[in-house]
Amino acid sequence: MNTIRATAALRGGVGRLCRWLLLLPALLLGLTVPAHAAPKAAQAPAFQVIAFYNGTWDAAHISFVQEANRWFPAAAANNFSYTSTNDWERLSSITPDQYQVVLFLDDAPQTASQRAGFERYMRSGGAWMGFHVSAFTTEAQEWPWFYEQFLGSGNFRSNTWGPTTAVLRTEDRTQPSTAGLPATFTSSVSEWYAWENNLRDRPDIKVLASVDPVSFPLGTDPNQSWYSGDYPVLWTNTGYRMLYANFGHNAMDYGSGTTLSSTFASETQNRFVVDGLKWLGGGGDPAPGDPISQTSAFALVAEANGNCVDARAAATANGTVVQQYTCNGTAAQRYRFPATDSGHVRITADGDGRQVLDVADVSVAEQAPLQLWTYGGGANQQWKPVRETSGRYHFVARHSGKCLSTPASAAAGVQLVQRSCDGTAAQSFRLVTQS
Repeated sequence: MNTIRATAALRGGVGRLCRWLLLLPALLLGLTVPAHAAPKAAQAPAFQVIAFYNGTWDAAHISFVQEANRWFPAAAANNFSYTSTNDWERLSSITPDQYQVVLFLDDAPQTASQRAGFERYMRSGGAWMGFHVSAFTTEAQEWPWFYEQFLGSGNFRSNTWGPTTAVLRTEDRTQPSTAGLPATFTSSVSEWYAWENNLRDRPDIKVLASVDPVSFPLGTDPNQSWYSGDYPVLWTNTGYRMLYANFGHNAMDYGSGTTLSSTFASETQNRFVVDGLKWLGGGGDPAPGDPISQTSAFALVAEANGNCVDARAAATANGTVVQQYTCNGTAAQRYRFPATDSGHVRITADGDGRQVLDVADVSVAEQAPLQLWTYGGGANQQWKPVRETSGRYHFVARHSGKCLSTPASAAAGVQLVQRSCDGTAAQSFRLVTQS
């Protein structure tokens, strides 16, 4: 009897469980899924990066390429896509619409079609970052645009050995790629190159970081070490959206093929790479050469003191002093910005379009004075407008790489000068539309 009641009770429990299971789908259908539980669509990358490599020569370079092709996809969390290829022929037809940034990891284009395609890409607004051996050559004359003009370095001159870290000195903290770097920092291990050309003599080249003297002697082989001198490591060409980094050679045990260091071991150096990519891809500060309307005239108002760029006595003759003066809306303070090439402009007097802001005597000196002079195509008559995050601009002289600057005095009538770009308010100008 007890067994029968127990069996009946079990059957009743099973029956109730089955009825609940039958009701469960209906209950679930009546539930509303919260809106926040819906899957989110993947965010499209802000820009596309393509890296070219060979990966076939020198174990240290091959090691860097392999490491880079692991590191960059991880860094793509910074909102860019990364593609790598050893098909250099893709450069022949590449456009900025396809890839906003091109990387050269361990070589440079070799054929005429590849070189022509890359030059066309850069002149069309593309962006580039190159590492270490991408600038190596002993035959710069075979592609002068790339080695002499674009990179500015010319032929390879010497290198350190063996690969070591170096203390690097940040020279320009106004450029977006180096704005987040400390005054000095320790690089990752690399072999370091020196060049035949003095990069500081190249008007479009801006050195961003160089070997700090505390690094000397640099190298482990006494016969291939640097004991003194000036050795730029990071730089840009202000006529293009580009960056070059001298690092990219890991330490190796060549006998066993074992990699002994990492190019991406320095977090500070990595910050340069990521911030540089963001700038190159358009995700950081605007690039040099952001266009200014060529249909309007503007007053240039100095951030430092509120004065306007002014032609003395409203004159337009050759040699007229360009000064700061209380803003008054006259023709003496109206300028236009017709483009020349490579992102440069001439700053023309609205009253006489033949007359432009000119660095007197084509001087490259600090504090060289500014004047009006008839435009003749001189590099001292062309300026790179660099848009700042505030919306203001600073203007970089093409021949010297120095910036248009107000003087230390705020007094009206003091002549304007060129001075090394330093990111201060004395070199920052607000453009106010006049017509």
